[in-house]
Amino acid sequence: MADQFYGYLRPDGSAGSRNYVAIVPSVVCANEVVEAIANQVMNCRPLLHHQGCCQLPPDLERVTDTLISLACHPNAGAVLVVSLGCEGTDVDRLLEAVAATGKPYDIVRIQEIGGMANAIADGIKKAQRLSMEISGLQRQPFDLTHFVMGIKCGGSDATSGLASNCAIGYVADKVVDQGGTVVFGEVTEFIGAEHILARRARTPEVGQKILKIVEDMENRAKSLGCDMRKGQPTPGNIAGGLTTIEEKSLGAIMKSGSRPIEGVLDYAEMARGKGLWIKETPGREIEILTGMAAAGAQCITFSTGRGAPQGFPILPVIKICGNPNTYEHMINDMDLNAGLIIKGEKSIQQVGEELYAKLLRTLSGEQCKGESIYYSKSMDIYCMGPVI
Repeated sequence: MADQFYGYLRPDGSAGSRNYVAIVPSVVCANEVVEAIANQVMNCRPLLHHQGCCQLPPDLERVTDTLISLACHPNAGAVLVVSLGCEGTDVDRLLEAVAATGKPYDIVRIQEIGGMANAIADGIKKAQRLSMEISGLQRQPFDLTHFVMGIKCGGSDATSGLASNCAIGYVADKVVDQGGTVVFGEVTEFIGAEHILARRARTPEVGQKILKIVEDMENRAKSLGCDMRKGQPTPGNIAGGLTTIEEKSLGAIMKSGSRPIEGVLDYAEMARGKGLWIKETPGREIEILTGMAAAGAQCITFSTGRGAPQGFPILPVIKICGNPNTYEHMINDMDLNAGLIIKGEKSIQQVGEELYAKLLRTLSGEQCKGESIYYSKSMDIYCMGPVI
C-alpha cells in the first residue's frame, strides 16, 4: 500500500497540507492593510512582499505570475486580494486565475473604498467570511502523487553536505519513487557542480538548460563587475568550515537525491509534472522559499548547519540540522537532528526514515517548530531588473 498523508481537497483536485485564508497584496503599498487584516482574523496568513510597482514589464509580469501561483496554492483554502488601485501588477488576471480554481475569494480596493481605515474594516469583514466558509473542511487521505516537496538549504556549514542534505536526498528519492514531485533550486549553489546535475538530466536538452541557468546567473553578476565567487561561500559558510564554492555546491546538490531531473521550472512556475525538477532561483531564503511555494510545494524540507530558523506564511518548513551542537543550541527552532550522522550514532538511512515519517505527519497537520512560534512571515519575490 502506498504511503499517505491527510490533507484538504480543493475544487481543482489538489491537496492542501494547511487550510488558510491567504491575504495577497497586489503591491508593496498594500502591505500594512494586509497585515492589519491578518492580525484581526483567525486562520489568515499575509503574503507580504516588496514588489508590484515601478518595475520593468518583465518583472511586473513575474510578480503577477508569482502572486497567481501563491494564490492558487493548495494550502490556501480561500484568498483575499488587497489592491491599492494603481499598481503595475495585473490584478484582473490574478482574480481570474483564483476564480478558475473554484476556491472562495474576494478583493479589497484601497483607493476605491476611501483609504487605509476603510480598507481594513472592509477586509476584516471579508476575511472573516472567507475563514468561516472554509473552517468546516475535513482532512482526507491522499497518496504522494498529490504531493510537491520543496527543498532548501541555508546557514550551511561543513556538516550540511555530509549529513542533513544527505538525509533530505534520501527522502527526495522516496517521494519521487512513490509518484510525487520534488523541486530544488539555488542556482548559485550549483556552480562548480553543474556538470554533475546535467548528467542526471532526463534529456540532453534539459542538461543544456541546467548549464545555461548557471551561466546566466554568473553573467548577471559579471554585468555589475562582480565575480559570483566573491559572494560565495558566504562569511557564515566560511566560518562553518566551507572553503570554496565548489565544496559548497557538491554538498548542496546532495539534497536533490539521485533520480533523473525532468526539467527546469521558471521562478513563478508551478510544477509541470511528477518527478524531480529544478527551479531557477537564487539562494537567499526569502526569495527561494517563495519560489518553492509558487511551485505548489505543500511543505519544504530545509537543511541547515549553523541554524536558519525562518519559515513561510502558508506552508510548513521542516528544519533538519546537520550540526549536533547547533541542534542542541537551537533546539526550539530545529525539527530533526541529522547531526547524529556526524556523531556516528545513526546512518543516513535511519535519519532519512525519521525525516520521512516527520514529513508525512507534518503534511497531515502536525506543526513544525517554526509554525508553533509563528516564525513564518518572511517572503519576497525574486526580480531581475532595476526599480524605476
